[in-house]
Amino acid sequence: MPNLHRVLILGGGFAGLVAAQTLKRADVEITLLDKRNFHLFQPLLYQVATGSLSPAEIAAPIRAVLSRQKNVEVLLGEAVDIDPDKKNIILDDGGVFPYDTLIIATGSQTSYYGNDQWRENAPSLKSIEEATRMRHKLLYAFERAERADTEAEERAWLTFVIVGAGATGLELAGALAEIAHHTLKRDFRRIRPQEARIILMEGGPRVLAPYPEDLSAKAEKLVKRLGVEIMLGAFVTNIDADGVSYKHGETSGTVPARTVFWAGGVTTTPFGRKVAERLNAQTDRSGRFKVDPDLALPNRPEIFVLGDLACTSDAKGNPLPGVAQVAIQGGRYAANLIKARLAGRTLPPFKYFDKGDMAVIGRAAAVADVFGVHVSGFIAWCIWLFIHLIYIVEFQSRIIVLIQWGFLYLTFSRTARLITGELSSDTPVPQSRSKAS
Repeated sequence: MPNLHRVLILGGGFAGLVAAQTLKRADVEITLLDKRNFHLFQPLLYQVATGSLSPAEIAAPIRAVLSRQKNVEVLLGEAVDIDPDKKNIILDDGGVFPYDTLIIATGSQTSYYGNDQWRENAPSLKSIEEATRMRHKLLYAFERAERADTEAEERAWLTFVIVGAGATGLELAGALAEIAHHTLKRDFRRIRPQEARIILMEGGPRVLAPYPEDLSAKAEKLVKRLGVEIMLGAFVTNIDADGVSYKHGETSGTVPARTVFWAGGVTTTPFGRKVAERLNAQTDRSGRFKVDPDLALPNRPEIFVLGDLACTSDAKGNPLPGVAQVAIQGGRYAANLIKARLAGRTLPPFKYFDKGDMAVIGRAAAVADVFGVHVSGFIAWCIWLFIHLIYIVEFQSRIIVLIQWGFLYLTFSRTARLITGELSSDTPVPQSRSKAS
């Protein structure tokens, strides 16, 4: 029996998972490698960070998702190097995996624009570990404010700064405002959580910069209605345990804040840089690979790069965003092209079908650009709910998430409001104080 064509997929995110599923009936041998054993629904990570959902509700074991697909093998491992001449991928534990066709869909990591030291005091939101750390930091701030010795210390703990006013930044700001004004409203005896100061800091001239200007303006109005302060044109110059320093035009300032969240840009991973080095591949400023119209690397038709790692454009030449829809469509196209090649055919270049963009700001508040139609408010929020539910991989998780959202809508209750891990030790915890009479 002849050896089957070996397709090696790196990454079990949207692109990798869809590519594997699209090859279900193909006469190929698929190996899907991921450093985690689960597929993560990243668009809802902010709900883990803000206590609305638990990690297991937005993640699904990859083996379970692909258990009925006989031509795929799922393995745990992290790729660190490539030998393009021998067509091998090398893992961090020394394992070597050959391929005939390679799909690289390992995703991106958060960019602090050369200031990685800020990561310690300003966690980002790309993984479950980061989401739970952010949740810890958020809830811990209210606990520390409850035991603060001075008003200045209390204000610092009740000041939250979110850097970056893209979709993630607005989602975090809106959820945090609801936590302060509703969820925790009656939980404390000394502080008033609703007096928390939430600042959304953005270097650009408007929020949701990739969105149409009218939706950007509506999003800004919606988030301000929740009590969030927006600082546009403010460039962060430093982040430490005491707060954020920034430059705004010709002036400089500092916001005393013990809780800072980073919702900035993304960059390539160490593996992505290694692949670019080995293949002498062209990349953009963020380290994304410049791919051919068929999503393969130039002069390397056997290597596809998908999702956040690929620098692709639409029919007008505009760069495609690093969102789930781009990854899903790219994964489906690459798999169909592999099947066509094995049959001695080819396909037209990849063409992205833009279904629109959407961002949720809070309870019954969102903005959406759906097939060119701009909507906001409750209708946009309903569209957002529906779209996110159908893209959750496991049916059971869809039901659980729908129920959780129902309770959240009716009661503002966030059942996953847990402070896990060790308590922060960067600042000594004050001794208990006597209650004011």
